[in-house]
Amino acid sequence: MIEKYLHQISFKDQEDFKANFKINVPANFNFAFDVVDEWAKTHPDKKALCWVNDQGEHFDFTFKDMKEKSDAAAAYFQSLGIGKGDKVMLILKRRYWYWFAILGLHKVGAVAIPATHLLTKKDIVYRCNSADIKAIISVGEELILKHVDEALPESPTLQYRISIGPEVAEGWQDFRKGIEDAQPFVKPANPNDNDDVMLLYFTSGTTGNPKMVIHNFVYPLGHIITAGYWHNLKENSLHLTLADTGWAKAAWGKLYGQWIMGACIFVYDHEKFTPANLLQIMQDYKVTSFCAPPTVYRFLILEDITQYDLSSLQYCEVAGEPLNPSVFDAFREATGLKLMEGFGQTETTVTIFNSPWMEPKPGSMGKPSPAYDMDLITYDGRSCEDGEQGEIIFRTDKLMPVGLFMGYYRDPELTDSVYYDNIYHTGDIAWRDEDGY
Repeated sequence: MIEKYLHQISFKDQEDFKANFKINVPANFNFAFDVVDEWAKTHPDKKALCWVNDQGEHFDFTFKDMKEKSDAAAAYFQSLGIGKGDKVMLILKRRYWYWFAILGLHKVGAVAIPATHLLTKKDIVYRCNSADIKAIISVGEELILKHVDEALPESPTLQYRISIGPEVAEGWQDFRKGIEDAQPFVKPANPNDNDDVMLLYFTSGTTGNPKMVIHNFVYPLGHIITAGYWHNLKENSLHLTLADTGWAKAAWGKLYGQWIMGACIFVYDHEKFTPANLLQIMQDYKVTSFCAPPTVYRFLILEDITQYDLSSLQYCEVAGEPLNPSVFDAFREATGLKLMEGFGQTETTVTIFNSPWMEPKPGSMGKPSPAYDMDLITYDGRSCEDGEQGEIIFRTDKLMPVGLFMGYYRDPELTDSVYYDNIYHTGDIAWRDEDGY
């Protein structure tokens, strides 16, 4: 699979990686058809998703299962008149129904809007009216259903409320029944072009309402570098990114790049984070790759990690906030594994990270991704010297990164304030040492 989308897949060192990493972007790329359904055709019994929860339930899904479930979801969406360009919000926590739903939306060319279950009535009203949301698919939990119901009178575009259960309230559609009763899926003649909007994330700034970050249909290819060269995944990897599906980190670690690499995604669906339970789960299911924010690692090192058999764990990554060197050292002492830090935004894929050829430096995010033309600039636009603080920017005049956002939906003024003269301004400040870290 990966050979289709990369000019070169193996690299001897960081310099080779920097010089020769190049993504091949086909016309009309659609992740659901071109990756998931392709695996289903060539390796139908290959395990795609291993899902467990904190109640002891465990389900495995093959790529054949994923194709069949997403086809049924797509046919169900078609029966409701949900199609190309329609906006559908997903409040699905870590339930496996999320994968059926988002792939089904990709297949009909709709726009998926993953969202956190923490949204209140006010948040839902704002999102529905800002993005013209047509449907919301939600976990069937009383409080979440109540917030959506309360938002309905002030959300004129919201036509469908769809629950995955257990509760399906009055006025709500039953997603499980919809999938079960769906007619055979008929693929649209032209589900999407590469430049169509595929994903929309509401992301909060320090002030004002959340921004609407939009990504196109080639965005999944941008996560080849995330999964293949930051997470260092192979076809036999079992990867766990802890994030809830409502956050962009789930797109980084629970879907696109992982399946392009042919890895199996491991999902631990839990309501309350308990470090000891997580370590037990990683031991029992032999997770090989793990990604979480530094806060999670801080809790893990407070446990006696030596009491768990983590011998299957080959690679650990960290992102989301600065990593304290003491956490790096303590985790390495307990497991023998170095935490490979990475950095990016909802607007991007991973942009700075520690690749397999690098020796990570505690306190450093790593080196620039070869998929981005990165620079550090001073307030007056000059490129920084080593040791000098500056803003992280990406130049796009020579290289348009696969995975860079399309802009902020319906806000050209905001888009133009951060992306102009072929430069995307991240607003984040960093400095580079003499070794390029």
